[in-house]
Amino acid sequence: MTTDAPRRLRVLAAMSGGVDSAVAAARAAEAGHDVTGVHLALSENPKSFRTGARGCCTIEDSHDARRAADVIGIPFYVWDLAERFREDVVEDFFAEYEAGRTPNPCLRCNEKIKFAALLDKALALGFDAVCTGHYATVVEHPDGSRELHRASDMAKDQSYVLGVLDDQQLAHAMFPLGDTLTTKAEIREEAARRGLFVAKKPDSHDICFIADGDTQAFLAKRLGTAEGDIVDESGAKLGTHEGAYGFTIGQRKGLRIGTPAPDGKPRYVLDISPVDNTVTVGPAEALDVTALTAVRPRWCGAAPTGPGTYTAQLRAHGGETEVTAGLVDGELRVTFAEPVRGVAPGQAIVLYDGTRVVGSATIATTERVRAVA
Repeated sequence: MTTDAPRRLRVLAAMSGGVDSAVAAARAAEAGHDVTGVHLALSENPKSFRTGARGCCTIEDSHDARRAADVIGIPFYVWDLAERFREDVVEDFFAEYEAGRTPNPCLRCNEKIKFAALLDKALALGFDAVCTGHYATVVEHPDGSRELHRASDMAKDQSYVLGVLDDQQLAHAMFPLGDTLTTKAEIREEAARRGLFVAKKPDSHDICFIADGDTQAFLAKRLGTAEGDIVDESGAKLGTHEGAYGFTIGQRKGLRIGTPAPDGKPRYVLDISPVDNTVTVGPAEALDVTALTAVRPRWCGAAPTGPGTYTAQLRAHGGETEVTAGLVDGELRVTFAEPVRGVAPGQAIVLYDGTRVVGSATIATTERVRAVA
């Protein structure tokens, strides 16, 4: 009895210059696919080099990606998507903070760049799939439908930042590392065995286009400074700040409030009002959120037909919490089984059914146990 050999695909491997994307490209080639490597030049000023684990998309990274492609034995190109990246990711980042929201640029990059601009170009050139080094798994069913699932190793799972992918994008996505039950050290060992010198290269952390990690300074350079008040829940002034955009809901450090709280406990950012440039602070329990409304839902497959019970993840490295969720007038209405803290407008909420990613949406409003005055 004979079985059909796996289909040989034309694969475009997005190679960042890091170890994960290099190993993913190598595995795709080893599986018999026709692989071409591409490095996305996303910085409009790529002359600066990374500092340790900060930053990416530099000239150094493009050179590292090219060397890895040479070792794997695949063609390699550099595609300039800097203008598109600036418009869809960096400008969105500024606009969201200016409006008092907390964006996630990694989700926006996956949605608008890697699986939109890059994928569109790849399909136009005759490629079948885009391959990346993300830790997540695409499951294909006999009827041709696909689902996005968490990685086999929860410690490395990156499905949260892929929750913006729709059915069409999943149909052309390849994640060779997603079903790997290995530690990151073993991925590095595999890279070393393959002769990829990026095996010891540090992972990139924080926001890739803020190489020094100072988000507040990055925002201030563009948005300027604007002194405003820091107030408590009653409206009493406690201090001043140089721009409300420099704060996030749930923030504790860097408030620079001279007057201690009556109970001596720490204060946290409860609300950010860009209209009057005011930041409201208060006790931790005032952060408890019971429900939220999220906009621009995107489904990883068919949209749910009615309200359901799911688990939700609210940040890239956060845990799961049980929720009930459903669409109301095109918006996602979510109710938490137990109150959660640190939920900020602008963040993404990603819904799961077991390990399956149901979809995601952008948080617009929240309801709290204790309303902010």
